[in-house]
Amino acid sequence: MQQWLRVSLLLCVFGFFRELRPSEPFVTEFLSGEWRDIEPEQLNRDVYPIGTYSHLALLVFMFLLTDILRYKSIIIFSACVGIVIWSLLLWTESLAALQVVQVLYGTYMASEVAYYTYIYAKISREKYQQVTGNTRAATQLGRFLSGVISQVLVSTGAMNVRDLNYITFGAQTFSLLWSFVLPPVRTSVYFYASSDDEQKAGQQQHQQQLENRQSDGSTVGNGESGSSTPGPASDFPLPAETSPEATREQTDADKGGDVVKPVVVSFSAKRAVRLLWHHLIAAYRQIPVVQWSLWWALAMAGFIQVQVYVQLLWHEIDQDQGTLFNGGAEALLTLLGAGSAMVAGYVANRIFEQWALWILTVCSGLQGGLVLYSGFATNIWVAYVLYILFGALYLFMITMASAIVAKYLEEDSFGLIFGINTFVAIGVQALLTLATISERGLMLDPREQFKVYGGYFLVLSVIYLIAAIVTGVRRLLSGAASEGQAGDMTTA
Repeated sequence: MQQWLRVSLLLCVFGFFRELRPSEPFVTEFLSGEWRDIEPEQLNRDVYPIGTYSHLALLVFMFLLTDILRYKSIIIFSACVGIVIWSLLLWTESLAALQVVQVLYGTYMASEVAYYTYIYAKISREKYQQVTGNTRAATQLGRFLSGVISQVLVSTGAMNVRDLNYITFGAQTFSLLWSFVLPPVRTSVYFYASSDDEQKAGQQQHQQQLENRQSDGSTVGNGESGSSTPGPASDFPLPAETSPEATREQTDADKGGDVVKPVVVSFSAKRAVRLLWHHLIAAYRQIPVVQWSLWWALAMAGFIQVQVYVQLLWHEIDQDQGTLFNGGAEALLTLLGAGSAMVAGYVANRIFEQWALWILTVCSGLQGGLVLYSGFATNIWVAYVLYILFGALYLFMITMASAIVAKYLEEDSFGLIFGINTFVAIGVQALLTLATISERGLMLDPREQFKVYGGYFLVLSVIYLIAAIVTGVRRLLSGAASEGQAGDMTTA
């Protein structure tokens, strides 16, 4: 078996068991049930918001620590945190313990970055797309089976909603044991680089700098630059060993087989800061990246907020709990989400980019309408359908957004830009939580919250509608001006 495929399978097994959490579709029913003396109102005000704040506080720290510790340590750590979380859920009953669980759950979710960035340091770039698809498919399968297993066990009476936590606890324990099998990583994207990576980076940045100067009409051959201004590329000078003489010597040695230079891995905080800044500027100076990243972050914030509090809404709609289809709803959402992601892979990105603002306007409006209607729903089945449609539309659009953004990014900057978008999303989610739930905010009940979340998506739709109209008017005016100039030249 090829090395990249072996690593991919090992990582997929870990991801599958990490996401195998059948207790989550019924977590609100469990926490507000007979096993704990906690009301849904307390969950809404005093428990769930803590997870959001914890996630936000730890996300940037965990991203940097993952790169410094080179992935595997954080993967193992996240599995340990998962075991502690479900141990506390099973064997404690106090509100304080549950609040500690939420702090740990924010840590657990923030450390997820290690799973998704591990592949970029361990797998060759040619296999990025295949391995990314495999790892995401593994997590989706875990979530799908979580919904199916939980729904079957609860519906048949084989387990109550508390006992589902034992399955989750076992899956987290297995993921911890499996994490030790993952091969260690010697290099990382930012803080640890090999001598080969340094040489390639220097060559690429030097070549980019030369091309920029030539395009500006600069004189390169004699070491003088005209009016060109050094950009981010100047932070990565060409190393001495990549000079033409050194290159020829290395080539001759390679041909003769007499000299084999060892690959040296070194830690450099200075290099990390420079590369982070370079990737940041290179990405966000491109309009498509800004357009889609902004929607990505704002839509993700709304989706996570809906996902966290939707069980409280279902509980309020069906207070007698005559219909418990939470697991089935999550399973169907995962299935439709995976299908919509596959469809998105075959949709022409060029069409989406050309009509980006209008598409984002329509989709945000549809999402807003679905969530807003959820706040008025009185039938639990209608609420389930609205949630599934909302989630499937979001997963389709987020797949398109990530694909379009990735096309404009430098290969090693995927994790950084996606991490920044996630950080902005969690930050906006925290603001939504403060505004709608906290004592300093509106202190809304679940129904009123979902009306606000629906309005949030409708406002997002209006923002992109205004941008689409302004852009369209500018294009018309510029087209009319061009035609006028062409007519004047013809007349002359």
